[in-house]
Amino acid sequence: MERGTVRNPYEETLLKTSLCKNLKELDKVLSSIIELGKEIVEEGKGRFAVAIDSVSEILRHSSLPSVARILSHLRSHDQVSCIFCLLHVDLHEAKVAATLEYLSTMHADVEPIVQRTNGQRNTSEDLPMVEQSFKRGKFHVRFKRRNGRVRVMREELYVEGSGIKITEVSSEDGITAQSLVPKVQFNLDLSEKERLDRAKVVLPFEHQGTGKPIQIYDGRKSLNESENEEKQASVEKPQTTEDSGRGEIIYFRDSDDEMPDSDEDPDDDLDI
Repeated sequence: MERGTVRNPYEETLLKTSLCKNLKELDKVLSSIIELGKEIVEEGKGRFAVAIDSVSEILRHSSLPSVARILSHLRSHDQVSCIFCLLHVDLHEAKVAATLEYLSTMHADVEPIVQRTNGQRNTSEDLPMVEQSFKRGKFHVRFKRRNGRVRVMREELYVEGSGIKITEVSSEDGITAQSLVPKVQFNLDLSEKERLDRAKVVLPFEHQGTGKPIQIYDGRKSLNESENEEKQASVEKPQTTEDSGRGEIIYFRDSDDEMPDSDEDPDDDLDI
């Protein structure tokens, strides 16, 4: 561990620096970052940001769990306001990027405008497109909120002689919308005539009544109907000696508010 000072060319101030030659000892790196941050801002009165130039360089000497642990300690420190990390995704496995993205609250991804497939080499005809990829790129940002929602922002960046120009890409862009539609061989849209025909279709649960009061059969007769039918049956058909030898079970519902039986067909109320 080497320490020194460096002069800020934009401000007439001296900043203390610390050089870590052994990246395998991440605990010393963590303590060095905290000490330098406290020296920059007054302890207890300010906060500082931590910028890691390349996490890929640290992962060459340390394991992924160790790097994730150090980042978690930095993020939970009281005086650390935020952490910026740069990762070259093409140098690592997918689980490395997924782990760091899980720890972060914002994920920014820079991609070239023209992407090559795996194993494809550039030819002389592709040189204009390759040159364009060096100057232009796609910038995707994903913000993760505390309530679990994710906000996505898409921009395009163009490298000019004097700087970098960034333009916002609308989510309603035709190319983007077209790429989101699955490639199918049938038409997903309806014509005006098809919409009208669909509106005229009578669904089974839409009772039309046909001029009569709509009554939904619940599987049982009401209490009044049962009493009337019983009286009518006793008048029309007197009991005989032949009928006295047979048994019959008659169920009387206590009230009309009683729930229907569970073994009834739930689709009896449909006009099929």
